[in-house]
Amino acid sequence: MSEPILRVQDLRTQFFTSRGVVHAVDGVSFYVDAGETVAIVGESGCGKTMTALSILRLVPEPGRITSGKILFKGRDVVEMDGDEVRNYRGNDVSMIFQDPMTSLNPVTKIGAQIKEAMTAHDRFSPVQAAQRVVPLLKRVRVPSAERRISDYPHQFSGGMRQRAMIAMGLANEPSLLIADEPTTALDVTVQAQVIQLLKQLNRELGTAIILITHNTALVASMCQRVIVMYAGRVVEEGPVDRIFSRPEHPYTWSLLRSVPRVDEARKGRLVSIRGLPPDLVRLPPGCKFHPRCLFKVDKCLKEEPPLEDVAPGQVARCWVMMSTVSEETREAAQASEVAFDVAAEIKKRMRADAKT
Repeated sequence: MSEPILRVQDLRTQFFTSRGVVHAVDGVSFYVDAGETVAIVGESGCGKTMTALSILRLVPEPGRITSGKILFKGRDVVEMDGDEVRNYRGNDVSMIFQDPMTSLNPVTKIGAQIKEAMTAHDRFSPVQAAQRVVPLLKRVRVPSAERRISDYPHQFSGGMRQRAMIAMGLANEPSLLIADEPTTALDVTVQAQVIQLLKQLNRELGTAIILITHNTALVASMCQRVIVMYAGRVVEEGPVDRIFSRPEHPYTWSLLRSVPRVDEARKGRLVSIRGLPPDLVRLPPGCKFHPRCLFKVDKCLKEEPPLEDVAPGQVARCWVMMSTVSEETREAAQASEVAFDVAAEIKKRMRADAKT
């Protein structure tokens, strides 16, 4: 087996605020092989995007990486100096951000921005970069590319702006592409086109992809492995087929049950995950998911479970694996679940913040 192109080891990223230390990324470890597509999923605020920004050393103030390693082709990104990091970004690893309209310069033409992405990293000369702009836009299926390079971002539709961002991300032929919610705010038809484009680029160019998304259908169609995050931690990881068919962590199981499925007959109502994600300044003791878990036991309230092997290639962080819970117990837990007052929970946090 060859060495993974990216290996993240016990990564911790924290924000130092007046309220206290925000544990945005808390001991995350995973790897990405060359040419592989890996998904990172979880609720908003679970640490997906901050993990990606940490990989690129783009953590905004007042945050910083406090410990851990980010090994890209054997080099530790955390230890790189400024020049090395600038060369690493864009050349080796690129990122497609969630909202292309906020990532593109509104007063600069699309062609000039793609050209600048190449010349800024000294990968291509200005003449070479200018010659590559139109072929790049054609590769990402932008029609009339020769004419559209003179357009401004507001003259592109949402789908075309996302394609332009993908072209910019691929401009320097990176080994790893991080796509942060690449289909957000796009209609279903355009989503399908972007998904097909990413799959084709992965297949033709061999570019490894980290896909950050809420879309389980996108994960199922594109990815080989999936990483599930909660409260800044990895709670489950494994092959997509295995995770989708036999999730072991109650959080993963709950996420999948809250999503409508079109590939099977409807058997019951969709079940939402009660409550709110934990406050990353005041994390609960024990398992961080226990305040919202339907299957918690006393041990969950006191001891945090380790990330352990549960099947070939699959790991989970839980004291009560779903494989040990009978179908009758699952149905009974859902039927007896009391309504959770989200507004009361928000008020409780506000009172706690006011005291500090």
